[in-house]
Amino acid sequence: MDGSSYYIPAAAMEAAIVVKAPAMVRAWRDPLLRSVCTLLTLAGLVFFFAAPPTIARVNDVTGIANVSAPLVYCLLGAFSAACLVLVVNWRGGPPEVTRRLSRRIVTGYGLVIVALITLFALGDAPVERRVDFDTYYARTPYLREMIVLYLLALTVAGVAMNVMCGRWALQVRGWLRTGLLIIVTGYLFDLAYLAAKFTAVIARWSGGDLDGLSTYTAPLLASTGAQISAVGFCLPLACRRVGDRWTTWSTYRRLGPLWRELRPVSAQAGREVRISWWSPVELQVTQRESDIHDGMLSLYPYFDPGVHARAYDAAVAAGSDPVQARAEADAAMVTAAVRARAADPEGRAVGPDTGTHTPGTHARGRDLVRMSMALRGSPVVAAVRGGAGA
Repeated sequence: MDGSSYYIPAAAMEAAIVVKAPAMVRAWRDPLLRSVCTLLTLAGLVFFFAAPPTIARVNDVTGIANVSAPLVYCLLGAFSAACLVLVVNWRGGPPEVTRRLSRRIVTGYGLVIVALITLFALGDAPVERRVDFDTYYARTPYLREMIVLYLLALTVAGVAMNVMCGRWALQVRGWLRTGLLIIVTGYLFDLAYLAAKFTAVIARWSGGDLDGLSTYTAPLLASTGAQISAVGFCLPLACRRVGDRWTTWSTYRRLGPLWRELRPVSAQAGREVRISWWSPVELQVTQRESDIHDGMLSLYPYFDPGVHARAYDAAVAAGSDPVQARAEADAAMVTAAVRARAADPEGRAVGPDTGTHTPGTHARGRDLVRMSMALRGSPVVAAVRGGAGA
């Protein structure tokens, strides 16, 4: 066996780690991110050290025949613990409960790893077996117990993952539910892998020979299941990130009409700040909101409460709800103020009374977006822009 079926998924896992490295550096204290990175790292290590060429190399370097077997078993146990800890942190809940449950999982599988190493040290495995260690030593004292222990530990993790993710999938929707169902599918392959392993080992105990299930079928099932599960873990997180980025870009785009309406005022006041087009979209949204507020401050002396009141009444009469009517009235008053400012190039206007409503001065996010959308599509604003609301 050339090991390509092992090295390819190992490379895929480590490529995912490289992609996530910048986020990991920025937010290492995030337990969910740490769990994802730990899981991907362990998955890659499992495939790498389970490859027959790597097994031979590790055995040669250490000078201990079959030392790769407990190494791979320990990595599988750590990987199982990482999967359970990830789901616990992913699902959330009271922080103290999450930490306590995570510690119990890590402690439990840590004891399993210690037991695996101890049993291998007590056993005798002089003949190197690169691909059929489980079945070849299935009846050897201590090694038999080590093999059963690692298979039971993986079975407990597989059943727990299916139960936890299956129940959670019934309570959520969207990409999270899709990801959980993909994880369940991946762990069904893992359970099939364990069934193949157990069947081959039990056959050895009874004097039969079903080694092909363990040597050839089980690795294929494990590789398929691990890659499917990795997609399930990464998909909701990736889609959430894409969704957040899309929402931010949508906010930037929808603020465009209001920003363009106020841009001549900001430029005239010398407050316009330019940033590069390749700047992060979050920074561009912040800059656009800042430009809008600067424009509002420049228009303060020109805001006419009468325009606002008439526009609000007209919007309500046209069927707008109070929130939308307020946005349309704000947009109408901004439009009228921009034209009043253009008609007063020397800036001689006196500011409004203290109680006058000034749109956008303290508005953020959705309020500015509503106002911007009203500028583009409200007939009330169009009437003011055309002079009917003067």
